[in-house]
Amino acid sequence: MIYRLGDFQFPSAPESLYPQTPQRPWVLEVGFGDGRFWPHFARTFAAVPNYLGVEISGVSLLKAHRRLKEAGLDNAVLTKLPAEVLVREVVPHGALDLMVVNFPDPWPKAGHEDHRLLRADFFRLAASRLKPGGAVLLTTDHDEYFDFACAQAEASGVMRVERVEPPAAALETKYALKWRDLGLRPQHARFVPTAHSEVPYSGYAPYPPQEDDPTVPHSIVQLPAQFDPRTFSKHTARDPRGVWTVVLLDLYASLRRSEHGSSWVALAHVVEGDLTQEVLIDVTAREDGSTLVRLVRFGGPIITPGVKAAVGVLTDRLAELGAQVRHRGY
Repeated sequence: MIYRLGDFQFPSAPESLYPQTPQRPWVLEVGFGDGRFWPHFARTFAAVPNYLGVEISGVSLLKAHRRLKEAGLDNAVLTKLPAEVLVREVVPHGALDLMVVNFPDPWPKAGHEDHRLLRADFFRLAASRLKPGGAVLLTTDHDEYFDFACAQAEASGVMRVERVEPPAAALETKYALKWRDLGLRPQHARFVPTAHSEVPYSGYAPYPPQEDDPTVPHSIVQLPAQFDPRTFSKHTARDPRGVWTVVLLDLYASLRRSEHGSSWVALAHVVEGDLTQEVLIDVTAREDGSTLVRLVRFGGPIITPGVKAAVGVLTDRLAELGAQVRHRGY
């Protein structure tokens, strides 16, 4: 899901992100929360940089979108994706001037360190996407995670750790204000790349650029007259190249009834490397007696090869249950 303050579609090339201000510096904020940081920080620049925000909370995305719009920050793009996926698959090598991470989830329980963002591998990825002179800024209220992140940055072999004062804008976020009210002060570090080795794209997300295809993945099938959705069961399919795994979880009666007959919704779990999506696929009767199988746009799925494959896996599964496939559009 991507919100732009203006018209925007998921980029086929990075330059399409900021067509009006392509020469400005580019700042990425990981975990923007309710969007309080950027309006404060943007004012510290002579010309407002291009801003890319990534967050996994849909509620936070909506709050931040409203806040940035009210602040008049129209060269901003907000995304709902895992941060590591977005950085690796969308941001080109040497493109970012700054990466900001404010109060990340510290995953404090024993055995959960692998879930933390700021590990050595991520620092290597970040270094590859930053320009010479760029940096990663970390502000956190969690002392153990702060020490962990600094140690991981040094272990990456590509980052120098500078323990400095946080930018004033980082002290205006929700969590910073909470800790200030308790009389506590967060810690801050600046991680500066000492090397910019190549970290390649995985190829499962929409970057590198692909040919534009506005078609929603779909198929048209002819279901048997006595089709019984109760015969549908959980099914797993894996790409022989190892790019994706699709799990069809269930087929539900749709709340949106078709005037031409029965309608169902299939739930599919799609895994592509670090990117996991749960998508809905409509199975809806049409006027001519055929059935349309089509990806649902609800939730803003990123149309990756795995998501297209999910429509194909469902189509093949229906064929196994007696349907005749008349058209494939994915």
